[in-house]
Amino acid sequence: MTYNFRLFWRMFYRSFFKSKGTPARLTPKRLIFIVPFFLVWPLGSLVHWFCFFLDDIFFPGHKTQPIDKPLFILGNFRSGSTFLHRLLSRDNNFTSLTIWDIYLAPSVTQKKLTQLISKLDNQFGGYLHRLLYAFDKTTLGKVRIHPISFFKPEEDENIHLQNWESFFVSFPFPFMDEMPNYQHFDEALSPAHKRRIMGFYKSMLQRHLYATGKKYFVAKNPAFSPKIETLSDFFPNARIVYLVRNPLDMLPSLVSWINYARGQFTQKQPNSYHYIDEILDFTQHWYRHPLQFLDSHPSPFHLILGYDKLIQDPEGVIRKFYKQFGYPDQPALEKIVTEAVAETLADKSGHLYSYEEMGFTRQKIIDIYADIFKRFNFDTTVHSTSSDGTREIMSPEPEQAREFRTPAD
Repeated sequence: MTYNFRLFWRMFYRSFFKSKGTPARLTPKRLIFIVPFFLVWPLGSLVHWFCFFLDDIFFPGHKTQPIDKPLFILGNFRSGSTFLHRLLSRDNNFTSLTIWDIYLAPSVTQKKLTQLISKLDNQFGGYLHRLLYAFDKTTLGKVRIHPISFFKPEEDENIHLQNWESFFVSFPFPFMDEMPNYQHFDEALSPAHKRRIMGFYKSMLQRHLYATGKKYFVAKNPAFSPKIETLSDFFPNARIVYLVRNPLDMLPSLVSWINYARGQFTQKQPNSYHYIDEILDFTQHWYRHPLQFLDSHPSPFHLILGYDKLIQDPEGVIRKFYKQFGYPDQPALEKIVTEAVAETLADKSGHLYSYEEMGFTRQKIIDIYADIFKRFNFDTTVHSTSSDGTREIMSPEPEQAREFRTPAD
């Protein structure tokens, strides 16, 4: 396993010495983030990598841990992956990486230690659990990107921050000219670079399954859409669900989300949107590249799934692909779906935005993604599909009045 020290150094250098004229210019808000980050993150990384070393000594079995029928949920961001991921994670046959697993306990050693502390805490009244849940609610619970928590499943792309090989580096450090082209992973990176990155990821899954004792792993991985070819090479028995959503819904939601996410670390101007060209480029690729791969590699273990179909009949969709993919039936699935939908509705954002403010028109979006509209016969009227399956039809004129309500992705 390797760490991308060069990229880490470049983000440090650009942050302090060459950020003028970028969205991450050195403002007081920016300093409040980067000074503590560059003091704390390297220390945390040293601890994690020392624990990876301890894993090899005390838990060498993780190296041969099988990864049986892993399920990867791909697609563009804002296409229903969080909803499906968190629904499936309620099935006790599956396990996923949580924020706790990703940032605080990525190693077997750390997971075993926290499991021991948790058992001891339960015997003494659960005081630490209550304290941690209260801290979680008052910190991560305030984030509006989407509902996050130490204890909820999160996207696996985050685990690559532990070796500093992630597209997500660009959220706190939006110096895109310094970044490897992770958005076109299969085509842009060298074979050796891809092997290093995916080898690290496979090792993280093996450690997690070894420590938890679970059989099946399910991952939400929109940022793995450009990695689908490499992913299939490393996990030949993988099951893949590719979620596809109407670009009229996906694109404005994603532009808003990325600007919000990067704006948490930078001095974003109110009512302004950045990164439009970047988003248009990678979203087109994240539609076309996975679909081309799936078309050329037909398999009963691959499923192209429409967002509308998922939210209209999640139980039926899941029961069908459980059978198709060879997963055991879950008798309590109806109850699981009901709880997941209720949670999604409770967490639904009230954020409103207009794609006209972002510089788009309806026709421009239709033209950019013309092949996607044609293939899936997507509705070209102006609308937004909510996470509960209801459709909000917008007045066709004027453009300025077209607002979209952010769905939970």
